Amino acid sequence: MDREQIAKALETLPGEESLEILARESGAWRACVTCSFQAEDMIVVDLLRKKLPDIPVLFLDTGYHFPATYEFRDRMAREWSLNLVNVLPRQTVAQQEAEHGILYRSNPSECCQFRKVEPLMRSLEPYQVWFTGLRREQSPTRKNLKKVEEHRLPSGSTLLKVSPLVDWNWAQVWGYVGQKQFDYLPLYDQGYLSIGCEPCTALPDDPNNPRSGRWGGKKLECGIHTFSERTA
Repeated sequence: MDREQIAKALETLPGEESLEILARESGAWRACVTCSFQAEDMIVVDLLRKKLPDIPVLFLDTGYHFPATYEFRDRMAREWSLNLVNVLPRQTVAQQEAEHGILYRSNPSECCQFRKVEPLMRSLEPYQVWFTGLRREQSPTRKNLKKVEEHRLPSGSTLLKVSPLVDWNWAQVWGYVGQKQFDYLPLYDQGYLSIGCEPCTALPDDPNNPRSGRWGGKKLECGIHTFSERTA
């Protein structure tokens, strides 16, 4: 099957069946998975590591994450023998703050652009399939997500963006975590529902919108999933 046929075939299948088909059909395709080490991403990584054990696991190392996130990342990468790729911005935190000031306060969108969007778009260039842990329920900005979409990167190259958990709800996420009995970010136990950079993450204002605690309620997306152009 070509990529368009696979996209249509996967849309109505459960997450694990989707991955079975992709692992079988992708063949020589170069695939990666982005992982923030939140629960959804950990589920996708868990599913993938059984099918594609050497798949690159891309972590956006912004320099602003919670210490608990870094500790959890390192521990899980070691315990699961992950092919971890730490994606870095062009500038260190110190260099960016010296040149631009504290952007997460003055211009959080520009900070996300420098430290998340641009590094990830560059790092995705070698790949043809990009797995994510996105779910429609996570935010109003994600309600129209498809399980498989074709995206065009700023360079003009395209890749399949696959979100096998797109139709999962929060109960299904935690049901899987409990069933498999694997660890999760300890920040969840403090009431966080969506976890990003420490300065821009707070407890959610709206329990029905997990991302309402991000960026002081000023926005819901860093730009990663709105910057690349969806072509199909």
